[in-house]
Amino acid sequence: MSTVDAASQVTHPPDRARQWTRTRIAGHLLVAAWVAIFAGLAFYLISAWNPELFEKYAPLYLSGLGVTLTLVGISIVLGAILSIPLAYARMSKTWLLSAPAYAYVYFFRGTPLLAQTFLIYYGVGSFRPALEAVGLWGFFREAWYCAILAFALNTAAYQAEILRGAIQSVPRGQWEGAASLGLHKLQTLRMIILPQALIVALRPYGNEVILMIKGSAIVAIITVYDLMGVTRLAYSRSFDFQTYLWAALLYLALVETLRHIVEWIERRITRHLKR
Repeated sequence: MSTVDAASQVTHPPDRARQWTRTRIAGHLLVAAWVAIFAGLAFYLISAWNPELFEKYAPLYLSGLGVTLTLVGISIVLGAILSIPLAYARMSKTWLLSAPAYAYVYFFRGTPLLAQTFLIYYGVGSFRPALEAVGLWGFFREAWYCAILAFALNTAAYQAEILRGAIQSVPRGQWEGAASLGLHKLQTLRMIILPQALIVALRPYGNEVILMIKGSAIVAIITVYDLMGVTRLAYSRSFDFQTYLWAALLYLALVETLRHIVEWIERRITRHLKR
């Protein structure tokens, strides 16, 4: 090969990108718009600050925040318990197990959480005589219990899919290697598969909790005084728009706190993967 041919095949560095492309300009404008919006909201809160309103409704907001955290916490735990047999049934090769589990997941992931809450609170409550006959009317007449049931059933479907996907993401060779060592399937699942699967599932689990926190606002429609419920109450009595801004800031603080906790846990459990 001649020197001229060799020189022609040399890879040259790419041309220097333009400093201000259309995409970059649009990105800067979008960021500036968001900064302006948040600055405007901050200015409004400062200028419209009402100490009497805050002193009157701050305890209600704290109470509503506690109701929201309790509702989401109980629902997530119950959903996690229910998701384990659901995930097992979804992975089963037996049609009698996999088909009902698939139908359950398909329904609760394919319909709005609001509709599911209404079906349980208003729909099941329509069968009062039958519920009284079996002693369940005391449960379904309370909006709080209906909200927990609806949220637990909904998040169980999502958590089952998260768990199933995480377990199936572990290479098949892990099962085979454990079997060659004489480990039982339950031992393999508990000591080898689940630790690896939970690393994969951590982020989706965190996202599911965040979605549950934001979705919990719908229980205010069925007279549960969570954070959004007390916000509606405060606005109906004061007609002050900043009551909703307070709720938005509290939800944002909750989500950001949870996001940082998930990131911290992820850094802790993946230290062995970093070099």
